[in-house]
Amino acid sequence: MKLHTKALFGAALLSIALSAQAEEHLKSLNKAYIDASISPKTDFYHHVVKGWQDSHPLSPEHARYGSFNILNDSSNNRVQRIVMGLSATNPARGTVAQKVSTLYEQGMDSVRRNALGAQPIKPILDKIQNTRPEEMEDLFLLMHREYGSPFLGAGPMEDMANSNQYAMYVSAGNLGLGDRDYYLKSDKRNKEVLEAYKKLIVAQMMNAGFARKDAQRICKNVIKYETLLADSTWTREESRNVPAMYNPRSFAELKTLYPNMPWDRFFIETMNIQSPDQVIVTELNTVKQGNDLYARLSDREKKDLYLWEVVSGASPYLSDSFSDAAFEFNKVMSGVAQQRPRWKRALGATESKLGEAIGQLYVEQYFPESSKRYMENLVKNLRVALGKHIINLPWMSDKTKLQAMNKLNSFTVKIGYPDVWKDYSTMDIDPEASYYDNMHAASLWQQAEQLAKWGKPVDKTEWGMTPQTINAYYNPMANEIVFPAGILQAPFFDPEASDAENYGGIGVVIGHEMTHGFDDQGCQFDAQGNMANWWTPEDAEAFQNKTQGLVAQFDEVEVLPGLHANGQYTLGENIADQGGLNVAYTAFLDSQLAKGVDINSEAALIDGLTPEQVFYMNYANLWAQNIREAEIRSLTTGDVHSLGENRVNVSLRNLAPFFRAFDIKEGDKMFRPEAERIIIW
Repeated sequence: MKLHTKALFGAALLSIALSAQAEEHLKSLNKAYIDASISPKTDFYHHVVKGWQDSHPLSPEHARYGSFNILNDSSNNRVQRIVMGLSATNPARGTVAQKVSTLYEQGMDSVRRNALGAQPIKPILDKIQNTRPEEMEDLFLLMHREYGSPFLGAGPMEDMANSNQYAMYVSAGNLGLGDRDYYLKSDKRNKEVLEAYKKLIVAQMMNAGFARKDAQRICKNVIKYETLLADSTWTREESRNVPAMYNPRSFAELKTLYPNMPWDRFFIETMNIQSPDQVIVTELNTVKQGNDLYARLSDREKKDLYLWEVVSGASPYLSDSFSDAAFEFNKVMSGVAQQRPRWKRALGATESKLGEAIGQLYVEQYFPESSKRYMENLVKNLRVALGKHIINLPWMSDKTKLQAMNKLNSFTVKIGYPDVWKDYSTMDIDPEASYYDNMHAASLWQQAEQLAKWGKPVDKTEWGMTPQTINAYYNPMANEIVFPAGILQAPFFDPEASDAENYGGIGVVIGHEMTHGFDDQGCQFDAQGNMANWWTPEDAEAFQNKTQGLVAQFDEVEVLPGLHANGQYTLGENIADQGGLNVAYTAFLDSQLAKGVDINSEAALIDGLTPEQVFYMNYANLWAQNIREAEIRSLTTGDVHSLGENRVNVSLRNLAPFFRAFDIKEGDKMFRPEAERIIIW
């Protein structure tokens, strides 16, 4: 039983950080990596990062590799040392140390997992196979209670119209490939991915003990179902329409709209709650399609869907044959040539279940209070700077500016780690049980924790990321910006670096997350985190016109021959990138003025570069990476973030201070005429 919220505020994340190779300490800005043969007036991104790219060729393990990856690897190594240290203490049963070390050790124990094979999931596979026709509804409820979300998803989440309370959401079922285009568009790339997915299903079902003929039948039925569901699923662009996701319906209306589902039993038996008076349906047509398919599909087809749901969910925790098959599929999706090391997979799985427990130890060892204080001051400066930008906007009326300032001043700021740590005392991890059984039990514990929120006030202290995560986010329904301890390292933040580097790094990150409160989705939520219109019609129209100009700038970029960036899908991140740059630059200038620093003086130079140049160069440095063609295609299809090169070159071409810093003039490739520049915040 899950609520699928992939369409809800996916843009709130700054980036998706992947695993990395060897541990490396990053400097904020390393002049050795600057390529003087590439003019900053022609290609600023490669002028700054080409040397880094040449020094960091992609290893077979990686589809992309960049600054985020190096920091993530540093975090992984730190976390591994923490986990190994816990194991060395021979912790007592029931302690957090025992739970963490047991999961990690079982993830590393390939001998035991290979000996067990698919045995841990055989009982549920047999149950599905042996279910009689009159028991099919019971089986559907069991699947939602323990194994997945066939046909639809449901669960409590903050009410978008009243963020202090939880609402019950009903949403679309999952697509195995995530995006509808893989099923519905027949170009070469989509065909390649769909064929790889079919091979994956057949291979995994055979790993689970099914004969090839049966595995092929299961594959056919899964693809049939997911293609039909995809036909009703929103496009990537449609998924950014927040109001369209909010469709309140009474329980009686829910049963009338979707009469094939056993709704009363669904809530009582999968969530242990009484049927809610009201639900919020996120995707009306797709939920209808799930409802219709539930009635149309034969028992055999349903069983095959359930079998695949169990096997696909369990595969990371079974024998190597399962992970090897998944890797073959990943090679097609991302272009990687080598599977991630086992220790990284085991560590990631452990963190997914006990992340805050590990994070508490991480903070004690690796996050000094001085870093938190520095961040608090930066956030204060960035808030003031964004306020200046709002007050001086030429396209916004005073009435809307007042509401925007109210929202800005109401931001909750979370830095480093939670004030209240998660309590894992009731989670049971049994050293004698299989790895799969323990991971399944931990998942059920997490699900129960989520369902226990129903009927209670929203806990505003809760974090959506662990402290060791190399990332940051804005949560519109809490009107909060959150910066985990993990990201507070170079090149984002370095206590030994210049203000120009830190404002061009973590300062832009702060400004980025603040601006998410005013991007195309965040702007639809008020100071209390409620979906509400605080715009005059004229201001809303002006904002829309400006955003469409930004969409067009990214749409025109050809990321690969015949493949263009998707400016509408990445709009929220592109607004936040540009806003972050603008606001951080203003905050940097203000900070230097307050210190009495003349940034135009020779004394202010940093290794021969002006502070403004260093500011923009360290921003480009954040997005240094190498990336495979297959990964470019995959990210352009499914990621709300623009590619790193475009986050630099396209965004900067709107900023007059950037042009001045590098003497970029008409005729230079990086130049954009003033009439064509888009400045939103």
